[in-house]
Amino acid sequence: MTWTTPADLKAQVQRLWDRGLLLQCLLGDDHLFPRRLTLKVPSSTDLTNRFDAVRAWITELQQGVGLRIVMRDVNHRVIGNNAVPREVWIDSLQDALQLIGKGRDARRFANLVDITRDRFPQLLSLLERRPLEICELAKKWPFLLDVVAWMQQNPRPGIYLRQIDVPGVHTKYIEAHLGILSEMLDLVLPAAAIDALATGAGQFCARYGLRDKPLRIRFRILDPNLALLPCGVDQDLTLDQHSFSTLAVNVDRVFMTENEINFLSFPALAGAMVVFGAGYGFEKFGIANWLGRCDVMYWGDIDTHGFAILDQLRGLLPRARSFLMDRETLLAHRGHWGTEPKAERRDLRRLTAEEQALFDDLRDNKLGDSVRLEQERIGFGWLQASLREFA
Repeated sequence: MTWTTPADLKAQVQRLWDRGLLLQCLLGDDHLFPRRLTLKVPSSTDLTNRFDAVRAWITELQQGVGLRIVMRDVNHRVIGNNAVPREVWIDSLQDALQLIGKGRDARRFANLVDITRDRFPQLLSLLERRPLEICELAKKWPFLLDVVAWMQQNPRPGIYLRQIDVPGVHTKYIEAHLGILSEMLDLVLPAAAIDALATGAGQFCARYGLRDKPLRIRFRILDPNLALLPCGVDQDLTLDQHSFSTLAVNVDRVFMTENEINFLSFPALAGAMVVFGAGYGFEKFGIANWLGRCDVMYWGDIDTHGFAILDQLRGLLPRARSFLMDRETLLAHRGHWGTEPKAERRDLRRLTAEEQALFDDLRDNKLGDSVRLEQERIGFGWLQASLREFA
């Protein structure tokens, strides 16, 4: 049977809910109703051959909650004159909500609309764009409005997020809703209180003038004669970004490595330092101007992402060189090759000719499928031998 069932009609209205259209009606633009629903009805042949089934279908349809059924008279040559459904209508928002059982959710959203209209009418456009998401935040929405009010009264406060003092609002709750809060603040705060260049949840604090946790840089001085502390030679140190930028140490070579064991076991070397864990995030080195006078050596995995990270580093330090990321090292450690999960396919513009050739071979699987040599799999003796040119 291909006739429209009550479940089909309910599904049509449910789709209106899932698209947020029913909740949008509560914002004052109830243009959806009355609304005619799609109805597939029995054919003349069905009336002849399946009259009992047709009559049962009509009865079931008429029992649907919130539906208005428009009938039409059919004068059939076999069964005579009968009334069968021609159209089905939902006349009002309330009828639609009753049909799909969403009345309570709609009343909750209507309350949010009233609260928002009273406190921050600028945010009504957000409710219109994201009604379902905000309906899910019904219990939390008043507290989010309190945070917005606090930020409006204290623009660009220059304090840590955890220092925001809003009664009844724990700052962990704020941290869990940075995305929606950012949209709210963008609509309420004046342009002067927003740093438009700081985007994304990771730059929420910078965007609205809050203090962010300082970026930290971990390093080891490889030259015992340049030790910063008088408590031994092997000093594993961590400084915040600003302190690192003002570091007064007479090194002329800086190695950067992604692997902690490589970092900890990196051999002593005159005039040198090793830094741990940059990855794709080199912004923390941006204010360390003294790095520009150093010979910076990047030691990453020999795979497409390793070269992509090197390429990014050169955007900050154009003279940075790769270390142990060459074809000779890769081929010498064939027994330790692994598989790169997902290769970097974009073109890289800052590689040397030799690096570009190896990157292309890795990207194009010319050496094997998704070849990868992780930096920690390179033999320690190979590392020591490579460092002799700097001794």
